[in-house]
Amino acid sequence: MKKITTPLDKKTALWLKSGDRVLLSGYIYTSRDAGHKRMCEALQRGEELPIDLTNSVIYYVGPTPAKEGEVIGSAGPTTSGRMDAYAPMLMEKGLRGMIGKGERNGEVVNAMQKNGCVYFGAIGGAVLGAALGPKLGGAICKALGVDPKGSFGSLLTSRLVMGAI
Repeated sequence: MKKITTPLDKKTALWLKSGDRVLLSGYIYTSRDAGHKRMCEALQRGEELPIDLTNSVIYYVGPTPAKEGEVIGSAGPTTSGRMDAYAPMLMEKGLRGMIGKGERNGEVVNAMQKNGCVYFGAIGGAVLGAALGPKLGGAICKALGVDPKGSFGSLLTSRLVMGAI
């Protein structure tokens, strides 16, 4: 397993190969299509972004509504294709890594090669639960004191899988 801490520099991104198992830690931004659209529109207007994308990693996260009394619901990886229209522009501004699920289009792949960017494929919590089976998946959550169906269970399972890819 390759252990990497953000910020993710170009040399490290190019060192990674398809199929590598990676444990990624450090600061990771979260965003999805609406956030990407706003960032690209701001850049097109000549505005600066509120964050510096240089050597950053964005996790394409799909949250669910929070249960009553909770701040956030479950959150796991979302389909990366929704960000494909925006990802090349963000890579030009220094984005170095993306975490999500699903394939990327040719324009994104070309931009990744041009900019030395890496895509970390993740598996959603439901897929992991099915892969682990109810006993093992439930046992992991129970050992950590979380409800596998609760707000942390989906995030936990996604995090476990991202560390094993």
